[in-house]
Amino acid sequence: MNSNELIKTQSYVNGKWVDAANKATFEVVNPATGEVIASVADMGRDDVRAAIDAAHEAWPAYRDLTAKERSTLLRKWYMLILEHKEELAHLMTIESGKVITESRGEAEYGASFIEWFAEEAKRTYGDVIPATTKDKRIVVIKQSIGVVAAITPWNFPLAMITRKVGPALAAGSPVVVKPPTETPLTALFISELAERAGFPPGVYNTVTTSQNTEIGLELCENRKVRKLSFTGSTAVGKLLMSQCATTLTKISLELGGNAPFIVFDDADIDAAVKGAMGSKFRHNGQTCVCVNRFYVQDKVYDEFVDKLTQAVAALRVGNGLDVNSQMGPLINEKGLNKVKNHVADALAKGAQLRVGGHEIEGLFYQPTVLTDTTPDMIIAREEVFGPVAPVARFSTEEEVIRWANDTPYGLAAYFYSKNNARCWRVAEALDYGMVGINEGLISTEVAPFGGVKESGIGREGSKYGMDYFMEIKYLCFGGIN
Repeated sequence: MNSNELIKTQSYVNGKWVDAANKATFEVVNPATGEVIASVADMGRDDVRAAIDAAHEAWPAYRDLTAKERSTLLRKWYMLILEHKEELAHLMTIESGKVITESRGEAEYGASFIEWFAEEAKRTYGDVIPATTKDKRIVVIKQSIGVVAAITPWNFPLAMITRKVGPALAAGSPVVVKPPTETPLTALFISELAERAGFPPGVYNTVTTSQNTEIGLELCENRKVRKLSFTGSTAVGKLLMSQCATTLTKISLELGGNAPFIVFDDADIDAAVKGAMGSKFRHNGQTCVCVNRFYVQDKVYDEFVDKLTQAVAALRVGNGLDVNSQMGPLINEKGLNKVKNHVADALAKGAQLRVGGHEIEGLFYQPTVLTDTTPDMIIAREEVFGPVAPVARFSTEEEVIRWANDTPYGLAAYFYSKNNARCWRVAEALDYGMVGINEGLISTEVAPFGGVKESGIGREGSKYGMDYFMEIKYLCFGGIN
């Protein structure tokens, strides 16, 4: 397919491609070049309400399909995503800026959730509970929750959709997807693939919009929406949670993080540097599980910093469509300014610049290492969401655990050590939903993804992910003699 065939500009509602009722559109911009890629339908609240109505009407027939029938549909969709991996990678790169090698990886990663939940659809087991009296039988079953709304972020245009809609569709729930304004094109293309896979009209819907506040309110307060799944900032997550309270709509929230990366003096330093590069600089540092704070023990501090600096200095920055590029641009001017402000604040408060520290051109920023960072710096407290690695020194295990946990967030944490006893102690002491132990890349469809504290509610992926998209029903049979 050529580029024009890839780009869908209408929303997908009830099995049809539709414009906004008022014909409004918004522009999608390539962050690497500043060029407008497409003008996409800007759906209003009434348009989104129509999508919710379509999903609600499609629900009874879809939930009554057998688990195997739903599994077959998901499996077809999975195969189509893999078949069009290159086209999807191209779309993700031009609208999100991530380098093409990472986009190809995301195409496979995103597809993996559909494959996983195609199988889990057939394993939504219930229970038989021993009754309290001889004339009763107690059974527990799991059923489809109803219409699911999914609000997704720009940094993983494909995988953050499939991680939500995979379990919903497997459980028998129609979906209404609201992708971000930055990256709607990938979402629209996989909607076409869902149509080709054979999902009935109304079961899969994608609404593109720039009216995030109004549309978010509709998805939260519409009584036909029974579940909302959101990935994004903690501030927006809290707002959506308060709005869902009016209807007690069930929610899953995957929110902000402030991931620590701890290097103990008994670590394999080369392995730690490799893990640091993957967990810090993937997608230019713009992922929710990216490292935000490095803590290195005194004895190995200089060695780690020297090797990390050397590796960072070798990174190649450029347009993501260039296969030689290892890092692309920031997503927008706001993201770039945040990185610049965090670096300026750290330097003003005594941090030392080891490499990088400057914008290049447009939305590109040099991969950066800062040393001698302290807790009073903004970058130690807030996600930088950019290619900046701030490194601090620590002395004792107790000290670094206290520092690592001193944050309202608790999504992901990482540490390196060869000491087995320490690995267990530290893993259990870190107040995070996910911990990488001698490993910098932890995301996979087979494990539960999610955080604690202000990093969210619920888990996505794995066998646990299905439960958040189903209702548990207790059946009591009496009069059995």
